[in-house]
Amino acid sequence: MEWTRLTWEGMADQPWGFLVLDKPAGLSSHGCVSRVRRAYGLRRVGHGGTLDPAVTGVLPIALGAATRLLPYLEGDKTYRAVVQLGITTATDDLQGEVLERRPLPRLEAPDLDEALERFRGPIEQVPPQVSAVHVDGQRAYQRVRRGETLALAPRPVRINRLELLSWDSTGGRLELEVTCSAGTYIRSLARDLGTVLGCGGALASLRRTAALGFSLEQAVPLEALEQRPPPPLLEPLQALTHLPRQLLGAGQLAGWRCGRRLGATAPLEAGQAVVVLAPDGSLAGMARATDDGQLQPKLVLEAAG
Repeated sequence: MEWTRLTWEGMADQPWGFLVLDKPAGLSSHGCVSRVRRAYGLRRVGHGGTLDPAVTGVLPIALGAATRLLPYLEGDKTYRAVVQLGITTATDDLQGEVLERRPLPRLEAPDLDEALERFRGPIEQVPPQVSAVHVDGQRAYQRVRRGETLALAPRPVRINRLELLSWDSTGGRLELEVTCSAGTYIRSLARDLGTVLGCGGALASLRRTAALGFSLEQAVPLEALEQRPPPPLLEPLQALTHLPRQLLGAGQLAGWRCGRRLGATAPLEAGQAVVVLAPDGSLAGMARATDDGQLQPKLVLEAAG
């Protein structure tokens, strides 16, 4: 039986929960994690979803025991993107070497919306050459920096929402709002939209407005980490509202803390993640539904034995 025990000894006096940073441009996601470690005096810190240094916005960060909850968070992300038409670059954004410039065709908003329709729903997308995709055990960007040109395979992604917010026909810039699955590259979307329109395209700027169930409304600026005390953390349960829950009875808590299975109180698909609550409504851990109607412990807080 594979499950993670988290004993309360050593946890009670340490902060744990989620912090949502409004990441500024020019700093890597790893750099943000380092700042959080220093601010809270913790080594056990992880982020949910890398942002390129030039990208700003929502960067969820888990502290302490909450790092174990990252795999259970909602995967979709939302972005505000500005796309520059009439240009093709080596990196699919304006940070890279310009490969080609083309004149802008005459386009109106309905023309753009028709082109965008091709990208709504499930699609196959080729990642940018400069990306973190693994190719033969190495990151694509590492091989590209050595002068290689890669033939990256398309990958299935899903764009759940793709809306045109504004169109500057003079400058050839459009603003989009995109809600998409994890693994979707907005740089690839900009490139491919430019291909469909016949003029090339590259990402001009990108801001993430929501990720893993968190939004900009919950985010704090990086400068807030200099406060004493640092910003309060969000309760872990706030990040798990998209999952079904099961409340333990008073007589079930001891067995749960020993890693015993539970009978599910509602029909669930096998493999479904379930939030398990202690009798007082606090988080007791995470389970997965089995095909025989049981809940298999996967993460147990205050484990016994």
